[in-house]
Amino acid sequence: MDLGLGGKVVLITGPAKGMGAAISRAFAAEGGRLVLLGRDTGAIAPVAEDIRAGGGSAIVVACDVTDEAACEAAVAQARAAYGGAVDVLVNVAGGTGPIGKTGAQTSADEFRDIVDVNMTGSFNMIRACAPAMMAQRSGKVVNVGGTFGMRGRAGRVSYSASKWGLRGLTKSFALELGPHNINVNCVAPGMVDGPRFREKVCREMAARLGISEEEAARRHAEDYALKRVSTDRDVANACLFLASDVSRQITGVDLPVDGGWAAL
Repeated sequence: MDLGLGGKVVLITGPAKGMGAAISRAFAAEGGRLVLLGRDTGAIAPVAEDIRAGGGSAIVVACDVTDEAACEAAVAQARAAYGGAVDVLVNVAGGTGPIGKTGAQTSADEFRDIVDVNMTGSFNMIRACAPAMMAQRSGKVVNVGGTFGMRGRAGRVSYSASKWGLRGLTKSFALELGPHNINVNCVAPGMVDGPRFREKVCREMAARLGISEEEAARRHAEDYALKRVSTDRDVANACLFLASDVSRQITGVDLPVDGGWAAL
């Protein structure tokens, strides 16, 4: 199926690694013209080079999403590079915040920092892109949240709160921007297979329970209805769907990509 993303100008925050890199490559494969945004442009450059080597179009723009003025400047640079259009915004940039701390143990600064990058960063980027999308009467915004923002998680108060807040941001912007033919949705990944899952989550579980890392991965998979852990590509496919006109009548939704964990 042709998703109709060829030639679309796609802004992606947090594209340097993991889900962000996979999402960037997926949009490039669909023919999108990419603007890869982040603070560490050196870390993003290999992704852009890889896309260009495959015949795709990608530029790298420095941007701290927690800085309102930086977001506005980055969007202006993107528009100048690609003829003024802003067709798709994918907000991937985010952090994990304190892990294993209760809310009472979490400092106010730790809480503010993760809310700032996970929620305020997306707000800044949507706000910076909205005028162009409203003027052209079309646009797609995809926020990448997380299932801990749907069920909550002990020991992850800051992260869960920031992702719950992102859901509210998504729904409110969907209502406000809908009359301008702009869709705003949220993809909520669960645990995603990759280096962090294998080398941190599974390794810690294996050491705690005295089992192998492979067994730890299998036990994690058993928590999900589909009995498997999501991949970066699963998340990227959901972003492609919500950024395309195949989903033209869908807005304001949370789409878990978690093998059925949040629903159970």
